[in-house]
Amino acid sequence: MSNTTASLRKKIAGAGDLQSVVRTMKAVAASSIGQYENSVRALADYNHAVELGLGVCFRQSGPVSTLESKNKKNDSAIGAVVFGSDQGLVGQFNDLVADFAVKTLAALPGKKLVWAVGDRVHARLEEAGLRLMGTFAVPNSVKAITPLVGQVLLESGDHRAKGEINELHLFYNRPTSGAIYTPVTQRLLPLDENWRRKLAGLPWPTENLPEVLGVGAETLKAFLNGYLFVSLFRACAESLASENASRLAAMQRADKNIDELLEELNVNFHRLRQSGIDEELFDVISGFEALNGKMK
Repeated sequence: MSNTTASLRKKIAGAGDLQSVVRTMKAVAASSIGQYENSVRALADYNHAVELGLGVCFRQSGPVSTLESKNKKNDSAIGAVVFGSDQGLVGQFNDLVADFAVKTLAALPGKKLVWAVGDRVHARLEEAGLRLMGTFAVPNSVKAITPLVGQVLLESGDHRAKGEINELHLFYNRPTSGAIYTPVTQRLLPLDENWRRKLAGLPWPTENLPEVLGVGAETLKAFLNGYLFVSLFRACAESLASENASRLAAMQRADKNIDELLEELNVNFHRLRQSGIDEELFDVISGFEALNGKMK
């Protein structure tokens, strides 16, 4: 009986230690979600300034093809960047965005060149038969997002300059509410004409109307680079927020399961302990009665 209670004590201690780790991971995931969501909100003013600048350039220059490949080949492919994760404990996070990307790209004509952000989503895209051009490491902080964006822009820009891709799409999970997220896509290039007209119609916030000085094409290119940066940064930050939301949900389920396990182990432990005490009491009473009978 002592061995049984000892083993239960060991299991209870182990479950308690595991619960401490799970709760620490819950706290880290919740904190990370807030940081990434705040970074997206912080982009709002910068993004608005970029859109105002683009609107001015579009009004003065009209339809343009800046940043779109001038060396487009007949066999140009569609480029795609899929944001996933490098770590586990995220439920269906990678499966969801990978399946969505595969299905969406399958409906588009032509070849596909895909870059994966995260080893786990890379494996799922490769299993689906997509042509993977490379893998980027998932940022582990808000500060690490900017270097990743620079790498993606440099890599995709080289292929656009060579005319190897004529479109660039993003695929990532976007938070909706609580621990819920949904896969979304955004076409970065070529620029959407309706989007151009919408920006060209944006009212200027002051009465002093702006004017593009110098080389208009260079100014437009600078604003478009800002637009690409904002779009990629937002996609990455929202993907990371969704990843941590998925991990938080998984840790909450694990915490609940550990609570139930601890409750069951404690019930069994106290039952066995009480049973042992009862047996000892019965032994004492039986011995006393036997001894008392002999004395009489």
